[in-house]
Amino acid sequence: MNKFFTATLVCTLAACTTTDPYTGESKTNNTSAGAIIGAVAGAAVGVASSSKKDRGKGALTGAVAGGAIGGGVGYYMDTQETELRQQLQGSGVQVQRNGDNINLIMPGNITFETGKYNIRPQFYDVLNSVAVVLTEFNKTAVNIGGHTDSTGSNDFNQLLSERRAQSVRDYLGERKVVYSRMKATGYGPRYPIASNSNSAGREQNRRVEIQLSPL
Repeated sequence: MNKFFTATLVCTLAACTTTDPYTGESKTNNTSAGAIIGAVAGAAVGVASSSKKDRGKGALTGAVAGGAIGGGVGYYMDTQETELRQQLQGSGVQVQRNGDNINLIMPGNITFETGKYNIRPQFYDVLNSVAVVLTEFNKTAVNIGGHTDSTGSNDFNQLLSERRAQSVRDYLGERKVVYSRMKATGYGPRYPIASNSNSAGREQNRRVEIQLSPL
């Protein structure tokens, strides 16, 4: 990689960092991180596909193209995350971000009655809000996971978790989220996020998680 590209990348990294006003820490936003990753990957491709004398030019060209693609995905997911946080504020749903993935964690106190897979009436508003965002941001895959606590047999819990995930998928489908984007999976009690030894922990484990990923 030539010196010009190296200097450009260093400047880009510096420009993409911001200071968190609450913690005082420097951090890189997701859009910028995507652009940087794309730029580095694009530069590598550009070098590999260029002749020796043109490698500097190839690196720079690849970096520009890769950065545009990476930044575009990051911006799309950033915007979707912001909209979800606004729609779900005060609902009890956790919105978590992991790279270009967004995870919605919906606890048992708002989703389903114990041992049932019929959607609770108070869960309708939450799913309606999610559907509004998903129909607007239609370039994401929607992976719906059903989870249970450890009470009862594994076979019962596995089937229950599958039906809960399917209930959420069907409800979102009725709200015009395209079915081909959605996958429903039941995990039974295999992935607890709290202790099953008390009622509060079991309620947290009886949850639905929706992971959104770029298509």
